[in-house]
Amino acid sequence: QVQLVQSGGGLVQPGGSLRLSCAASGFTFSSYAMSWYRQAPGKERELVAAITSGGGTLTYAAFVKGRFTISRDNAKNTVYLQMNSLKPEDTAVYYCKVHLELRGDYWGQGTQVTVSS
Repeated sequence: QVQLVQSGGGLVQPGGSLRLSCAASGFTFSSYAMSWYRQAPGKERELVAAITSGGGTLTYAAFVKGRFTISRDNAKNTVYLQMNSLKPEDTAVYYCKVHLELRGDYWGQGTQVTVSS
């Protein structure tokens, strides 16, 4: 079955960095775009970044552009989110997601990122 297992995250001071990982299984990882979303308390889930199957096209939300980098390693079936210059407003639960044709959306379990001094 499809599984997305996240790791990384935690507590970091403003200006710090974290890297999130999302290991995929149960589908042909190299054939699908992957994305990262986040959801802050009391807010709707929002797109953070996306990457095409081959990694050639990257998309970022305006609020993370220049600070976050999405990447993937198709040999390891893993997508990453490198987060630099973190701000308190980046505090949220972060999720990786894949949309599979005819099967729908699958989400990782979520990872808490807290930016606080």
